[in-house]
Amino acid sequence: MITMSGARIAGLAGGLAVAAMALIVPIAAGARTETAAPAPARLARYERQVVRWTGCRLGSSDDLGGALDAAGARCAMLTVPLDYADPGGRTITVAISRLAAADPAHRDGALLLNGGGPGGGSIDLPLDFRSLMKDVGGRFDLIGMDPRSSGRSTPVDCGWPTGTWTRAPGPDRRGFERVVALERDLADRCARRHADLLPYVSTRNTARDIDVVRAALGERTISYYGASYGTYLGAVYAQMFPGHVGRMVLDSATDPRRYGAETMLADAAPANEAALRDWAAWTARRDGTYHLGGTRRAVLATVTRIIRAAARRPLPVGDRRVDSQIVPFVLFNGLDDDRDEAAASLAADVRVLADAAAGRMVRPTPNLQDTLDFVLTGAESAYGGSQAAVLCGDRAVDRDPEHYWRRIQAVRREQPVLGPFVTDISPCAFWPFRPRERPTRVHNAVPALIVASTGDTRTIYPHAQGLHRLLTRSRLLTLRGARIHAVYPRYDDACVNDRVNAYLAGGRLPATDVTCA
Repeated sequence: MITMSGARIAGLAGGLAVAAMALIVPIAAGARTETAAPAPARLARYERQVVRWTGCRLGSSDDLGGALDAAGARCAMLTVPLDYADPGGRTITVAISRLAAADPAHRDGALLLNGGGPGGGSIDLPLDFRSLMKDVGGRFDLIGMDPRSSGRSTPVDCGWPTGTWTRAPGPDRRGFERVVALERDLADRCARRHADLLPYVSTRNTARDIDVVRAALGERTISYYGASYGTYLGAVYAQMFPGHVGRMVLDSATDPRRYGAETMLADAAPANEAALRDWAAWTARRDGTYHLGGTRRAVLATVTRIIRAAARRPLPVGDRRVDSQIVPFVLFNGLDDDRDEAAASLAADVRVLADAAAGRMVRPTPNLQDTLDFVLTGAESAYGGSQAAVLCGDRAVDRDPEHYWRRIQAVRREQPVLGPFVTDISPCAFWPFRPRERPTRVHNAVPALIVASTGDTRTIYPHAQGLHRLLTRSRLLTLRGARIHAVYPRYDDACVNDRVNAYLAGGRLPATDVTCA
């Protein structure tokens, strides 16, 4: 759910009638829905605005815009209310991109893409999805959208000295107090810079923005693909606008009842510790290459030695200093993919850290350098600030640091390496604004295809099962025995990809839940 900027799916984000094949099923009796406010008439000027498509490149250094232009995509800025309760008041802009259907005569409407985060933009996603979706990609206008607060959409950049708020508490109370001080400072920075925007950054408002985009594009319904946090956004949109949903794919889903800064990652503590053990076993079988230990236990002991050394004194790694609050982030960031390439990349990074812990002069691998730059500099501060704005704007958390210290101590027994990291305090404990709306209660019969792997370390498999129960007309497509976050379409599994593509192409869900080995 919470990922490095850029480590999403990508490289791993007008005016035509929607095709009749879009799957719209009436809401089942007894399923709870809600009516979106304000009344549509109050939003008419937004929903009827003219979409002015332009080139995407903003300047000579805008590589993303240049790539979109080269692929034939077009971009636009749409106007939406800052506060939907006051649509006549201040407005903000939302950036979208469009890669038009390759065959307009057989067009199946618009498919909006969200790569998760929260905090990351998604206007880049049409480029990757057009090729990854194979033949079905050309049937849709692929729409990328930077959600409010992110990317090109009236961004929230709090001027953080880091790209993420996630930190491990270290082995003792002193380390935890340092994290508390950091999170308080991060929240204060956002309050000073964006007090005018923060109260209106929320998933519910982003869902309303999506519906304005749908209407402005002239679409009666809009199809949707969302991964990770994008599954929560999709579920909220389906709850608020059930009659406007076309084909919906929710990949690596979060349970809406467990969504939030305090619970979502904490639920993943056992899955992450298990993934660490799996990786340690993989690395032990290749001890001749990485020299981190010949058994799983020996590799885990090496990891523990690194953390203890970093707690005594930050490890010099190139031009960065890595302490015990950062080492678990490096591990966590490398455990969302069970393929050999990802395991090898993490093993190479840990080898560098082990040498640094032994007092050797080291240079980071390119991957480790990128990770440390993300965590230890403000180069991507906009990503972290936007992510916190969404999470803290959606759901209130416990504001007592002692609550988190007790959780950390309790989890150390079973998940000693990554448990404290995923249960640590966040800036939401010090956020200057309480959420303006209650969390959305998702329970409806909007059809959706939910995709999940059983070993997911970000949004764990029980969360996908939970969302499946709440979306009563959904089907669950399970990749069994795999550890991958955001399965479709980057995981090379024909069983999963063919079924997702078949649903997107024909609009018909599988008759039953499906499991792929």
